Amino acid sequence: MDAIPSKRWLRIIPPAILVYIIAYMDRVNIGFAIAGGMTDALHITASIAGLAAGIFFIGYLFLQIPGGHIAELGSAKKFIAATILAWGLISVATGFVTSETQLLVLRFLLGVAEGGIFPAMLVIVSHWFPPEERGMANSFFIMNLPIASMITGPISGWLITEWSWRQVFVVEGLVSVLLLAVWWPLIDDRPQDAKWISTEERDYLISRQREEDALLQSTVKVDSSYKDVVFNLNVWKLVVFFFFYMIGILGFTIWLPTILKSLMNTGMVAVGFLSAVPYIATIVGMYVTGWFSDRTMNRRLFIAIPALGFAVCFLCATAFRAEVWVAYAFLIGCGFFMQGFAGSFWTIPRILLPSHVAGGAIGMINGLGNLGGFVGPFLVGWLTTQTHSTDAGVYAMGGALLISFAVAFTLPARTAGKTQTADTVPGRLK
Repeated sequence: MDAIPSKRWLRIIPPAILVYIIAYMDRVNIGFAIAGGMTDALHITASIAGLAAGIFFIGYLFLQIPGGHIAELGSAKKFIAATILAWGLISVATGFVTSETQLLVLRFLLGVAEGGIFPAMLVIVSHWFPPEERGMANSFFIMNLPIASMITGPISGWLITEWSWRQVFVVEGLVSVLLLAVWWPLIDDRPQDAKWISTEERDYLISRQREEDALLQSTVKVDSSYKDVVFNLNVWKLVVFFFFYMIGILGFTIWLPTILKSLMNTGMVAVGFLSAVPYIATIVGMYVTGWFSDRTMNRRLFIAIPALGFAVCFLCATAFRAEVWVAYAFLIGCGFFMQGFAGSFWTIPRILLPSHVAGGAIGMINGLGNLGGFVGPFLVGWLTTQTHSTDAGVYAMGGALLISFAVAFTLPARTAGKTQTADTVPGRLK
């Protein structure tokens, strides 16, 4: 059999990665602003700084389900273009705040603006990559997160050193607006819409989509509604898993610069470069787990292993903090496992649900689960204020990751690559 053309890998994945790199950069650069003088300039406590980092995820809830729904039944391309403009301008405005109230309001609005992007992007990926490629395609797309973190560290550290924490928001926000020149001409919602794709590749993708839809029709409730999704126990298991995992991820991401500054007793430029190394390990971890997940189709196992590895490395980094470079090695281990779950995890909704509600379900899971991104930074900030040490926050995040590990094994056998039709019928609490 002749190999199917695969131009989609070079045409769809790179612009999706680039857009989300900048979106994620504008989301987490507040961690460097906190370490680089923002708290002193605005006269705010560590608890308020953590709240400012986390309130993003309250706003993040609002467009999750609409974003996935619009992407599945309308145009993700147009929806994402509008949000790019909105979040870029909000980020620029953050560079001019003079009070904690202004900071909290703009961070909330940034969350609203970015809220629908992730589910919309995953829907685009699902349109362009069949199930046997989707774990790796998701992993490649979500590699934007460690790449963004690697870029954010050195750039934000340099901007703070040369100017101030305000320029972090202004410069990186303006870069966001420029993304429209890349996004609009390169992306297409579906293979049917693309003029650049070959006939062979288009026919292959359309036929595989029909086969996937036919399989789902034989194993799930075809007329499922969003009401069915809301009352599906397996969907709520995914929410719980993602919620506790995000406590670990966002706690680690937001407070890593502060942890490194305390651990290494060095300046912000060095902190920026040291913070990049764990995210190099993240890219490796995502590739490895995505590859094994697609080879075995055992999605459940390859969300559980990263949760356990992340927790163990997190706890060991604290336990060995007296040995600076040993602790730093465990932080790199945290990076390896941190996003290893993602490629596998985001294939699961389409295993359990029909396509017409899967996009909205992804939004629901992402939105509610990302509330862990609110809890994580705030929890670490509050515990740091109460104990005058980051250790308690790290132990809390490690415990949250162990909860995710346990929840993973409660998912149905179908997510482990085994056929189990009874567990996949939406609308029933099982």
